[in-house]
Amino acid sequence: MDKVNQTSDISFLLLGFQNTQIINELLFVLFLWIYILTLVGNFLIIILVITVSALRSPMYVLLSQLSVSDVLLSTSITPNFLWLLLNGGGTISATGCITQFCFYCVSTTSEFYLLTVMAYDRYLAICSPLHYVSIMDFRLCLYMSLCSWGLALILSLIVNILTFNLQFCGPYVLDHYFCDFNPIIKLSCTDYKAVELTDIILSIPFMLLPFCFIIYTYISIGLAILRISSTEGRHKAFSTCSSHLIVVCMYYGSMIIVYTVPSKQHNFNIKKTLSLLYTVGTPCFNPIVYSLRNTEIKVALQKNMLKQISFVTLCLTNTKGD
Repeated sequence: MDKVNQTSDISFLLLGFQNTQIINELLFVLFLWIYILTLVGNFLIIILVITVSALRSPMYVLLSQLSVSDVLLSTSITPNFLWLLLNGGGTISATGCITQFCFYCVSTTSEFYLLTVMAYDRYLAICSPLHYVSIMDFRLCLYMSLCSWGLALILSLIVNILTFNLQFCGPYVLDHYFCDFNPIIKLSCTDYKAVELTDIILSIPFMLLPFCFIIYTYISIGLAILRISSTEGRHKAFSTCSSHLIVVCMYYGSMIIVYTVPSKQHNFNIKKTLSLLYTVGTPCFNPIVYSLRNTEIKVALQKNMLKQISFVTLCLTNTKGD
């Protein structure tokens, strides 16, 4: 095998999903629509939170941060994935691979913590409504958002340094649709068990602990919902929280399986397919489940659409008058 010390001198071949051309073309259309919906939904939320003063509360600021994370994650993965589907695979430079992996790590880890902060926000709002305003103010919200992004950046740097300081051997073939941790370290000429163990250890504070905290908050929220006397109010609160919990479990569950269950040849394709849930699916589902079903978001969106329609109508009227 050809040993290479300079990672920047090599290129990786991404195999993507090895299907027939017709299936790949159908998948291309499907994931292109998902990507478009992801961008439209998340940018709508970001723009609304920035422009509508009524949406400046901590909850909506956190939702906008989650949308930024989703756009970053989806954009770092999906465009290249679509290109692989059209071409049946393709190459990516080492620099491009490192960049993609870095953005992927930052966006996924920031989402871990943002979902945790959002669960804490909902916990305070439902379980301690009288103290919510005094505890969850804008300053604390901003601080926790910055901590989420800061911790994500730290983890990304650690994992990237550990991963790309390994010595790689040819052939440089990645059986995946993006530059992910497990396929990359498998190309190492040297023993990568220490790096793999470090990644599993890091997943405890960065993945498992936030997930356990979220489950605890939603159990507490569920118990609080059961104490609501109004049947309609209890049903509405349960419907909202259950949909949030489904998305959280889908995101965390798929990530935990992919990164903590040892990779074997027979289950790697399953894990590769499962990774589509959090790289492509979750960024599309989040704005629908967390925001676009929200009454205040709907009202703000309708008002902005009416303003735009009124503005266009006025412009057309003035043009005809001239």
